Amino acid sequence: MSLDTEATKLFNSLRKAGLSKSAIDAAWPSWWKEEIAVSPSSRAELRFALARKLGLAPKSLLGERVEFIWKDTARFKHLTTQSAEEQNILNSFGVAVGRLLLNASEPGRGIVGIGAKDLRQAILGRYPYVDLRGLLATCWALGVPVVQLQVFPLTSKSMHAMVVEASGRHAILLGRNASYPAPLAFTLANEMGHIAEGHLHGASAIIDVEDPTHVIDRDEEEKRADAFALTVLTGQEEPDIQTNLTSFDAPTLAGAVLRASTEYAVEPGTLALCLAYRRGMWPVAMSSLRFIYKSRANIGAAVNRIAAQQLDWDAITSDSAEYLRNLMQIGDA
Repeated sequence: MSLDTEATKLFNSLRKAGLSKSAIDAAWPSWWKEEIAVSPSSRAELRFALARKLGLAPKSLLGERVEFIWKDTARFKHLTTQSAEEQNILNSFGVAVGRLLLNASEPGRGIVGIGAKDLRQAILGRYPYVDLRGLLATCWALGVPVVQLQVFPLTSKSMHAMVVEASGRHAILLGRNASYPAPLAFTLANEMGHIAEGHLHGASAIIDVEDPTHVIDRDEEEKRADAFALTVLTGQEEPDIQTNLTSFDAPTLAGAVLRASTEYAVEPGTLALCLAYRRGMWPVAMSSLRFIYKSRANIGAAVNRIAAQQLDWDAITSDSAEYLRNLMQIGDA
């Protein structure tokens, strides 16, 4: 994009604050043209538009230091090397996006207080097993929008997933993408568990920085979210998936779980991951996914195609809709 001098200063101040170029580009409105830069009202509207989208205090864009509105209001899980500034960026960016999604989606019953077994039975009433497709359909039906972020606010670091709360409603932002449905299904079920178990405790968001399945030192809330996810996906908090095979390679494991999925009412990829977890055979299980699903795919793009159909684009401004589409990397409807 071509920027005038004042807009360049604004862009540079956002970069200096730690925001990624891709996030600023996504938020920068297409209506901004160099010829309107002479108008004070246009420059003010530019600041307000960027502030709304990125979770910033508008007045701070006039000064030397950018201020994030929702700083210190989120709770982070599995925090590693993020600085306080990076935490503020993740929090404010995510809350701003989550609130925008809620404005563009119909309210529903929500997930708070729903038992994992009840949720599983409801999904099994429509599907042969609980998979990503069923979880997404359930979230949207209950008024919980779910999107896969394709643009992140930090240049070199992202997050695994995030739950945002606003006025008693919740939105789920998936971070890291996947090539197969099963890993993303567990991530989504885990975030649903945080909502159902009431883990936000008045916080604006819960941010899972790392993949919960790869973290050894889990706190009690994370253990409960994991148990919720596994119960929804398999029917058991600690699924005891057995096999009569003493050793197996990826194709053999794929064949076994495809045959057993109907008996267990568990999605084949989830079965493979559960067996790998019990036996500590992650490489074999992950390799088996390509035999289970036949080919790799951009699962996040599929998540966003569903979101694009579910969101009420007319309920938000065209500028906000453009921003969401940029973050989701989807075209116009």
